[in-house]
Amino acid sequence: MRILIVEDETKLAQALKESLEYEGFDVDIAHTGEDGFFLVNERHFDLILLDVMLPGRDGFDVLSTLRKRDLQTPVLILTAKDTVEDRVSGLDRGADDYLVKPFAVPELLARIRAMLRRGRGEQRAVVLKAADLEMNVVTRDVLRGGQAIDLTAKEFELLEYLLRRQGTVVTREMLARDVWNVSVRAVPLDNVIDVHMTRLRKKIDQGFAYPAIHTIRGVGFILREPNR
Repeated sequence: MRILIVEDETKLAQALKESLEYEGFDVDIAHTGEDGFFLVNERHFDLILLDVMLPGRDGFDVLSTLRKRDLQTPVLILTAKDTVEDRVSGLDRGADDYLVKPFAVPELLARIRAMLRRGRGEQRAVVLKAADLEMNVVTRDVLRGGQAIDLTAKEFELLEYLLRRQGTVVTREMLARDVWNVSVRAVPLDNVIDVHMTRLRKKIDQGFAYPAIHTIRGVGFILREPNR
């Protein structure tokens, strides 16, 4: 998943980039509002970290313009402006969350995870597909080749997580954090994850011409269409 940091403090931007990349995100940096606006229009981002006090075009102006263009990417405001009026202004202009500097990186990461789990209602697909595999997250129906597949609640969560990230490797650490909501991995939890994944793969792949879910040895799992 790709995150854009729009921050004019070079050291802070680089520190945030390193922290986020350690967590498995792809990260781009823009040091001005104009550069950030340009990147958003050139590339897809799953989340934007946006400073307010930027040289030239400020963060609030960038945010307002993006929302007027109906961009639904979640935006987390990062700023030293901490009055109630400032927070209200940011949220009214379309921010999804607001974090005041200085902040602790673990809190920032927790807010990012929550925002990505939550997503924006307009952005999150109801029907997820990968070749002949289909999931409706509202009715909770899962079909493969038109055949209904009965999943437990946890298996459904796992499959939804993989489908929303199809073509991308998902690590056990990511599953522990985002599906089991455990911040610190342990060997017993890894074993639990592997058991659930084995059961899910049997239901999803057994009896079909090709597997949808693959193990990447020493890394994690990936759901992908054939020939990719």
